[in-house]
Amino acid sequence: MKIIGTGSVLPKKIVTNEMLSQFLDTSDEWITTRTGVKSRHVISDEKLEDMAIEAAQKALADAGISAADLDYIICSNVVNEYITPQLSCIIQGGIGASCPCIDINCACAGFIFALDLAESHYKAGKVKNVLIVCAEEPSRMPDWADRRTCVLFGDGAGAAVLGPGDNIKSIKLSSSSATDRLWQMRRLQPTPFITKEEEDVPLQMKGQEVFKFAVKAAEKDIRRTLEEVNCTPDDVDHYLLHQANIRIIDSIRHSMEQPQEKFPTNIEDHGNSSSSSCPILLDECRKAGRFKPGDLISMSAFGAGFVSGAVLFEW
Repeated sequence: MKIIGTGSVLPKKIVTNEMLSQFLDTSDEWITTRTGVKSRHVISDEKLEDMAIEAAQKALADAGISAADLDYIICSNVVNEYITPQLSCIIQGGIGASCPCIDINCACAGFIFALDLAESHYKAGKVKNVLIVCAEEPSRMPDWADRRTCVLFGDGAGAAVLGPGDNIKSIKLSSSSATDRLWQMRRLQPTPFITKEEEDVPLQMKGQEVFKFAVKAAEKDIRRTLEEVNCTPDDVDHYLLHQANIRIIDSIRHSMEQPQEKFPTNIEDHGNSSSSSCPILLDECRKAGRFKPGDLISMSAFGAGFVSGAVLFEW
């Protein structure tokens, strides 16, 4: 398979570090030096499903196909207002498609997990055109009185259309159960029979442990994809990494011994938008004319679980 179209949508509300310092014990310097984030787009009056539909429509237009041409829709999402129906069904109706669709929750690595799932369908000969949509609102997950977590996140939706081809060279996924380091819980509707205690807990993060996992997992996954096709880090033209923290990105870059110009970023004005981070960055780089045919691109992401993944593909 190959990527034949991309699209992305950001909320119109931009929240700067200075705005956060008005109600948090923080500052622009404190946030920027620790995360690289200067501002982020957050949902105000938008609906996530509308953003997801718009991103999908943009990707379809870029690919030059209609929703009727789709054979499968995969939607990556961690949390939204709907428990049911699944977000992919809402997107399907919004774009006028009639194909099967599925939601996955693989945290921030959702786009790469979705690519792997799509590849299985291509290898089985079951699909021709697949739509992947990553729609996330992680700004709704943390406690906005907790400066350690709320300053990190922004919202957005990114989409990609896949078609037949051989541009995907290698995909590697990893999972390692470490559920106490990055998690959130929500209280469900009670029943007359529930006796256990349940509570709503906003996003909890052990920052240093997440940092160490991210750097180690990303390097491992990237190197595994390169080894499979007998390439070296120097052969890669662009590294598109999950935009979680600029320190994580810099650490991975140093460990791979690669120049900064190979690592485009948008974390400065986007923050961490969970699984939509990678397809948004992909779409923005494409629109900026950063890629040329034949370029080798390495994409890596990591998230709660812990889960991680990398994909090596040719543009």
